[in-house]
Amino acid sequence: MSFWNALLRRSTLAAVAATAVLLASASVPVHADPQGPSATDEQITKLVAYLIQNEHLSKRPLDDEISARFLDSFLKTLDPMKAYFVQSDIDQFEMQRHALDNQILRGDIRFAYQVFSTFLQRVDERVGWIKQLVAIEHDFTVDEEILRDPEAASYAKTEAEAREMWRKRIKFDLLRLRVDDEEKMTVEKQREKVLRRYVSFSKRMHQTDREEVLEMYLTAMTMSFDPHTSYMSPRSLDNFEIQMRLELDGIGAALQSIDGYTVVNKIIPGGAASKDGQLKSEDRIVGVGQGVDGEIEDVVDMKLSDVVDRIRGKRNTVVRLEVTDKDGLNRRIVEITRAKIELKDSEAQQAVFEVGAKPSGEPYKIGVIDLPSFYLDMEGVKNGIPNFKSTTRDVRIILEEFNRQQVDAVILDLRRNGGGSLQEAISLTGLFIEDGPVVQVKDANGDVHAYMDNDNGTIVWKGPLVVMISKFSASASEILAGAIQDYKRGLIVGDRTTHGKGTVQSLMDLGAQLFQGIQNAPSLGALKITMQQFYRPSGESTQNRGVVSDIELPSLTTHYDIGEADLDYAVPFDRVDPVRHRNYGQVSDAIRQQLRRLSDKRRSDSSDFQKVQRNIDLYLAQKDRKHITLNEDKFRAELKELDADKEERKALEQIAEGGETGIQREMYLDEVMAITVDYLQLVLLAQSG
Repeated sequence: MSFWNALLRRSTLAAVAATAVLLASASVPVHADPQGPSATDEQITKLVAYLIQNEHLSKRPLDDEISARFLDSFLKTLDPMKAYFVQSDIDQFEMQRHALDNQILRGDIRFAYQVFSTFLQRVDERVGWIKQLVAIEHDFTVDEEILRDPEAASYAKTEAEAREMWRKRIKFDLLRLRVDDEEKMTVEKQREKVLRRYVSFSKRMHQTDREEVLEMYLTAMTMSFDPHTSYMSPRSLDNFEIQMRLELDGIGAALQSIDGYTVVNKIIPGGAASKDGQLKSEDRIVGVGQGVDGEIEDVVDMKLSDVVDRIRGKRNTVVRLEVTDKDGLNRRIVEITRAKIELKDSEAQQAVFEVGAKPSGEPYKIGVIDLPSFYLDMEGVKNGIPNFKSTTRDVRIILEEFNRQQVDAVILDLRRNGGGSLQEAISLTGLFIEDGPVVQVKDANGDVHAYMDNDNGTIVWKGPLVVMISKFSASASEILAGAIQDYKRGLIVGDRTTHGKGTVQSLMDLGAQLFQGIQNAPSLGALKITMQQFYRPSGESTQNRGVVSDIELPSLTTHYDIGEADLDYAVPFDRVDPVRHRNYGQVSDAIRQQLRRLSDKRRSDSSDFQKVQRNIDLYLAQKDRKHITLNEDKFRAELKELDADKEERKALEQIAEGGETGIQREMYLDEVMAITVDYLQLVLLAQSG
């Protein structure tokens, strides 16, 4: 940054802060205000507008093109299926298509409230229609269809057109219950369930507070620059930091919202609820009370984030939960003392499996590390806390234990790893190489800097390495996988490519930006902003392209439109000059080709992988269909065909969710271990030759 740009930046921030200081001590209400945004919201908006123009990788201005993208993104956020707004609403909003940029620069977000107010009005109108539509008799023998592709949808031009669209939507909801109903609900219960879903949605939308409106609106603007730049409200920032340090204070239960009820999705092992034993998975939390005698507050139809806020609290304090079974019976009060929760299912896990046979007849020992994220306790680092939570520290301990157990090879599973700390990705890669560049980073000025492994040439694991990837493996995962592949240090196995996220985001605390040098600055949230793009030692960016597997395993996820290239306004692919790096020679074209042949032969004889290929063929045949039948017989036939084989779906869910029971063997891990044994035997053969 030049001297003049730096001077301009500080003077601009000072001007914004001068107004914000007056607001710092004021108590700002959080509930939605029909009068519009607060003065603090205005200052946050101005600051975000300034920072995104001056700090974003693209260095592009807030202009009419961004304004147009911004409008489309905000409308998509609220109404992705184009089911609530009507064309006359859109016509009104379109009048601002090229004006939003100038409004944001002034800190004016009144348009957000205009749109959101209209949205609430339409939601309430639709609930009125739904009450009528669930009560009518639907004919499920008629050959009619509902649109499934939001990109092909259009806004209703008349009320009659909107009502017809909602008639089909409610008919589809009822049809799914008729077909999928494992509880064998009566028709009346099915109608009640569908109605409750939409009534609950309406109530939650009306609970949207000003902080959330601001977050939605500013994020729609920032994502018009690229899909990973976003405004994080103070609450979202708190949750982000909890996830990075993998601990919080609470009861130790994962919660979800289902049809207006807060439902226990999972009890976290070792947490307060697990030790207490009274709260069970699938229980409904219908009330929350503070302390041993605080009044129980009804939380039915309350936003999940608000329920979570009431349940979380300081360790060693009591929270009382009013709970029922999933059917609404067995109402009881559960008293739990909050405690520190370590999110164990988000940290590195390990297992050792015995597979195949060595020439001596003994089995090979394969060490598997499941790594869901690159986590780092940033607060611990900042505050100088010893033994702060760190991915590299945890994996180093596991690898040292593998060395003591004399495992023959290591599999690093990154299939559900969406990224995290860049520094942790660099230092973790250093556990497998002696030294050298791990990643190159280019900033907005075009300057390229290589980040090195600087652990003094120490390799913790020197043996054969296999890295498992999927299309969900993103960002920091791709840094590690790309470096391992460039160094020819190990095999990359899994989906055709990783996600393709090759950009670097920095977290800019807005309170600290405004109140520079002031202790305990008020929390104003943060701007997560794309400031750099990263490149492999070879000079190739992973952006949009990802890291290509050495050995591809067939998977539905390869064909899902969930990659970086499928996102709106993604930064384009490019490359920089390569940097000198080692070639460990542990992977060659000959080894890759031989391993592919062996895997292909094994999978061709596998009924599990034959089912996977059938599912892929069915998915590709169905993928481009834009409509779903509402004829029950045809719908059942299609669903039976698509759901005939559920093994892979279960495997994917297991990959995505992990589990408290540790690493589980499933078809993909088994095949990768078989590939690893083949790899070991080829290496041994090469050494003996």
